[in-house]
Amino acid sequence: MKKIYGNEYLIGTLNNMRKNNRLAQSVIFYGERGCGKKLFADYYTSLLLCQSPTENGPCGKCTACRILSTSSHPDVIYVPTEGKLEGYTVKTARAVSSDVCIKPNNNTGKKIYIFRDCHNMTVQAQNALLKLIEEPPEYACFIFTAEAKSEFLPTIISRCVCFGVSVCTEEEAEASLLESGFTAEETAEAVSRFHGNIGRCETYIRNENLRGQVDLTNRIANSIIRKDEYELNAAFFSVGNNRNDILEILSMIDKLARDAAVLSRDSSAGTIGCFREAAETLSRMLTIYQAMNIHNAIERGCRAIEANVNGAFVLAGVCAEIMEIVA
Repeated sequence: MKKIYGNEYLIGTLNNMRKNNRLAQSVIFYGERGCGKKLFADYYTSLLLCQSPTENGPCGKCTACRILSTSSHPDVIYVPTEGKLEGYTVKTARAVSSDVCIKPNNNTGKKIYIFRDCHNMTVQAQNALLKLIEEPPEYACFIFTAEAKSEFLPTIISRCVCFGVSVCTEEEAEASLLESGFTAEETAEAVSRFHGNIGRCETYIRNENLRGQVDLTNRIANSIIRKDEYELNAAFFSVGNNRNDILEILSMIDKLARDAAVLSRDSSAGTIGCFREAAETLSRMLTIYQAMNIHNAIERGCRAIEANVNGAFVLAGVCAEIMEIVA
């Protein structure tokens, strides 16, 4: 499987659990998008199924490891999402409950269900899975990934072992990208935008849509800096009405506001947004109180989008609030 950079403590913890035969049947990996949650889900799966594990993790050579490397193991089920929101529903939960009755057909006697990106797992689906997670068959294991533990009900969290996954250092991200075959120029630009988040860096290099969103974020930032309401409205209008695109742009602007607040206190502090230069300029323009108000406006906008309010209407409102704050 792909080499994991960073998170040495987490890797050590998982390896020790395997060494002591204490691997949990239900786990949650959580952390920001692109930080490696799915990679850790696959790593944990390898620990569960590897026939000859070493001190440093799965052997990578046994039959189970070789099959897992092709993503075709018959007893590893990547549970499919459903509907427009690509979420997990009661129907999904019932299908898993039915399928779990079929015993595995492998030497380790494990059957693993992986639920990826659980931000759209309904409360009803979680309640439907609760009994299964609470009293699973001895051979059944459940792995969930999400951006935050709060995506899950407290009753689900209490029945799982939860692991936070962190982004890497920028140096580790550079090493990973270069090892994956990206050029030094591509690597440098991607890391300048998404820092130690390897997944987001890779997506930035490969995905023209994300690069366009980053450019649009820069346009929005410059409009705020110039206090140009017309240009800010035009930039927001160009986002379109796609729910995911709107949330992406709002998230990037939110990080810019966060960076501005941090840099206003410490000009040498690290940043998490895509444009340090813009954040530095904003830090000289805005008070921490103003930056917090921009964050609050964006948060309200995100909640409205999640509630399926018209995207153009939401962005117009966010634009008006931001201009009022910076005026």
